[in-house]
Amino acid sequence: MKERVLITGASGFVGYHLIEAALQAGLEVYAAVRASSEVAHLQPFPIQYTSLDFADTASLQKELEEKQYTYIVHAAGATKAKHEQDYVRINAEYTRNLGMAASRAAIPLKKFVLISSLAALGPIAYNEIRPIQDEHKAQPVTAYGKSKLLAEQYLSEIKELPLVVLRPTAVYGPREKDIFIILKTLNLGLEPYISDKPQWLSFVYVKDLAKAVMQALGTEVKGVSYNVSDGNSYDRYQLATITKRILGRKSVKVHVPVRMATLIANLLEAVYASSHKMPALNKEKLSELTAENWNCSIERIRKDLGFVPEYDLEKGLSQTLQWYKENKWL
Repeated sequence: MKERVLITGASGFVGYHLIEAALQAGLEVYAAVRASSEVAHLQPFPIQYTSLDFADTASLQKELEEKQYTYIVHAAGATKAKHEQDYVRINAEYTRNLGMAASRAAIPLKKFVLISSLAALGPIAYNEIRPIQDEHKAQPVTAYGKSKLLAEQYLSEIKELPLVVLRPTAVYGPREKDIFIILKTLNLGLEPYISDKPQWLSFVYVKDLAKAVMQALGTEVKGVSYNVSDGNSYDRYQLATITKRILGRKSVKVHVPVRMATLIANLLEAVYASSHKMPALNKEKLSELTAENWNCSIERIRKDLGFVPEYDLEKGLSQTLQWYKENKWL
């Protein structure tokens, strides 16, 4: 009998690749999706669907006991929200509810993996010699990062939970929509930057993140948090340089002052005021985009889980851009 995994946020970009990796690992997959979620892209997968009420711990416990999950991968969350309390409710309180339900449920739970974010730790100074360590003092610079940190803290207080926390840096790959905006802009010949200050960035290809999750499910380790990246740091221009080389494009480089970018973000938020959505560029996002250094260490996850990234930025972008072209996104 196959072991059963619950994947929350299954209809999203990362969720799609988690499902793919879990099936390849021989697991029986239950995809937790909202009633309003678009799931047509998941139809080729031999999976079951379920709906969760994250606001109701008792309901969650009942669901877990009915399905008897061996593993839980919690990838659901909000990356854009109108108000800080929305981040807290969705990213932290809902996560705590699921963790409490999992700890109380009579299920054969071997591992609970939380997909957090490097934003929970926050960036460091550009000239910092050591990259961001797994145990780095948390100094998140956004409400999103603070809510992910709070989620980690809530789960760490549930002592019975066989928890592993993964903190991926910027995730890219087929089906991703935010970094895609940058790639699409480069394809049109425009290369915009906010300020002209130097930066160090880090990335992880989505299939490498999915592999790290599968390795976390199989480990005996628990109560540990890991940064996840491809193990490299990139200056602020390398994403564009590699993308242009792959696409055979030239571009006009434009540096927008932070003050002007802030005005644009304010204007976009005003335009979206009556919408339930948030613009890709907003005041919250600016804090991450202008941070000096997102270089992080992955030495502990290498040592503990044997995680070896297969994709650097060049290889990952090659596959990503090919997918975008084949699927008419570019």
